[in-house]
Amino acid sequence: MPTDYGIRRDESGMLPLSRLEEKLAESRNYWIVSARPDGRPHVMPVWGLWLDQAVMFSTDPGSRKGRNLATRPEVAVHLESGDDVVILEGRAEVVTDPALLQRFADAYETKYDFRPDPGNPAHGVYRVLPARAFSWLEKDFPGTATRWQWPKA
Repeated sequence: MPTDYGIRRDESGMLPLSRLEEKLAESRNYWIVSARPDGRPHVMPVWGLWLDQAVMFSTDPGSRKGRNLATRPEVAVHLESGDDVVILEGRAEVVTDPALLQRFADAYETKYDFRPDPGNPAHGVYRVLPARAFSWLEKDFPGTATRWQWPKA
């Protein structure tokens, strides 16, 4: 992160990756930030999962969000808190692997008491593999400001 925010260059105070993953796993709502074809932002909350080191969610491919992802798959995912911040950036991809879709539906049903039907065209399933993530505690910013970056696949 930029040092002009007062962020240290060393690792003291940084948050562990395990904490980021825990927050992503326990979250109920995930704000998906996508872009319309003309570049204007679009933000909507979804239910989702942290599964296999990725954020997974379902949305109708014909929805504004689904159409955005079809043309501009780069997204940001933000959890609800502005005091305990978690932001993940990556690229959304449509999930087609039957075994992963089954695991997604099982985990989703356990978490939300609702089972999506990946066979239903209105229940498109997307996976956001992380490219980078940011997290901090507002009460200790910039002391806890942490950034992670994943190698390109």
